[in-house]
Amino acid sequence: MPRLPNPSLPSRRSFLRNTAIGGVAATLAPLYPALGAARDLSSTTSSASPVPEVKAFELDEITISELQDGMNSGKFTARSLVEKYKTRIDEIDKHGPAINSVIELNPDALAIAEELDRERKAKGKRGPLHGIPIMIKDNIDTADRMMTTAGSLALVGSKPPKDSFVVQKLRAAGAVILGKTNLSEWANIRSSHSTSGWSGRGGLTRNPYALDRNACGSSSGSGAATSANLCAAAIGTETDGSIVCPSSSNGLAGIKPTVGLVSRSGIIPIAHTQDGAGPMCRTVRDAAIVLGALTGIDPDDAATAASAGKSPPDYAQFCDPNGLKGARIGVARKYFGFNDAVDALMEQSLDAMKKQGATLVDPADIETFGKFDESELLIFMYELKADLNAYLARLGSNAPVHTLKEIIEFNEKNRQKEMPYFGQDLFVKAEAKGPLTEKAYLDAIEKNHQLARTEGIDAVMDKHRLDALVAPTAGPAWLTDLINGDHAAGGSSNAAAVAGYPNINVTAGFIFGLPVGISFFGRAWSEPTLIRIAYSFEQTTKARQAPRFLPTIGPR
Repeated sequence: MPRLPNPSLPSRRSFLRNTAIGGVAATLAPLYPALGAARDLSSTTSSASPVPEVKAFELDEITISELQDGMNSGKFTARSLVEKYKTRIDEIDKHGPAINSVIELNPDALAIAEELDRERKAKGKRGPLHGIPIMIKDNIDTADRMMTTAGSLALVGSKPPKDSFVVQKLRAAGAVILGKTNLSEWANIRSSHSTSGWSGRGGLTRNPYALDRNACGSSSGSGAATSANLCAAAIGTETDGSIVCPSSSNGLAGIKPTVGLVSRSGIIPIAHTQDGAGPMCRTVRDAAIVLGALTGIDPDDAATAASAGKSPPDYAQFCDPNGLKGARIGVARKYFGFNDAVDALMEQSLDAMKKQGATLVDPADIETFGKFDESELLIFMYELKADLNAYLARLGSNAPVHTLKEIIEFNEKNRQKEMPYFGQDLFVKAEAKGPLTEKAYLDAIEKNHQLARTEGIDAVMDKHRLDALVAPTAGPAWLTDLINGDHAAGGSSNAAAVAGYPNINVTAGFIFGLPVGISFFGRAWSEPTLIRIAYSFEQTTKARQAPRFLPTIGPR
């Protein structure tokens, strides 16, 4: 439900047109196949900032399949995994480097894990997520002893009457909901000058690669917690960029699904035409496993009806190491050019794809690039008011506030705690909008779907007979600045977001020790194709490196 760091879309467009970071030396492996090879990141650490002592963790970089193998052999139990992750959260999330990615732990996690252990012994496992500890973003409803607040003090004490559909699916698959992650408050839609990863309830989430860098938003906590190995996987939400950007900044594989593939019921909304939830994991295979557990038709989310026959129960089957061979991939060049070092890394990534047998169509630009930015924000303003008011109405007496207007009033009355760094100009603009029957809104919806779908992604893919489009997801994580807000340099999430089409981020490499992602996106319901391509790229480059919790990163 999230968005790119700064919800001001005209500003994002100016990033893409005008920002270039000249003279920045990239710490890149010189040539494929060493593109993602491990390297000594200490060479990029300021000599004045010693690397903190963070002891090794038994579950570092472990995959879902490896966790299942451990439980099958008796090395682990679901209970022992919960205990290990809770200890690690205390050690490095709440103390030590203090990433601050977890907003609340599930007080029932151990009991749930014990029950799943008993079930495994009696009946066997339900599937690949049985007993696997997973974090979810704090805008996803749980009808348990945890709250769902979107990071806002206005919703402290809010107790949803039932689980969101996503949580129902996770529980049915046997996952253990370990806790909830911090986020950019209200999924980064409150202010056009916000700082990603900050919320009134949760404070600031830090990037585990360099603690003074931003974790991107709005799924900041989901990104930082998963990258720091505080859980096996996490769920994020996206409206525009809020799964793929924090996945890029935190070195993860993140999948933003087609709108309607994963239900949004019980998720605090921004805009129903673009909102979605998806997995954020350390590997593409893990993300594919989690995605398979999330899909399904939900009578409370009409958009999911369109997924009938389009959602295979097992997305991991598409993880083909040879998936790049024969693939036709279009290079969306208009999303390049905001950072010389990112461009150099992308060129190495494109070369890696060609060496694996992919055919690159370069350029393959979306002809409507930049034409739907202002109308996207207009749609958000209309739908935010309508959708958030509807969500709060369903909570009824369980919610401390009942309308967007009451949230605005709460923030004003609690300005010192809720608005010490940035305001709520977007909330105010949204509150001023009329109903979803107004012509301005209906025209904007029709325009954006035409420009992003028919004349956008679909047109360029038809023209060049493409399987996917590729572009840099974002630049390296920027320095967090609570005074001035976010200052990201560029990104490529908006076309897939506006179209409601799928987008997958994979780590492409590192610049000054900071991860940078590459995005593969395409037509509606093309997740199997995108997973095949993204997995093959991941296996070719093996770029991910675990974070080292450096205080800062600077020149050698």
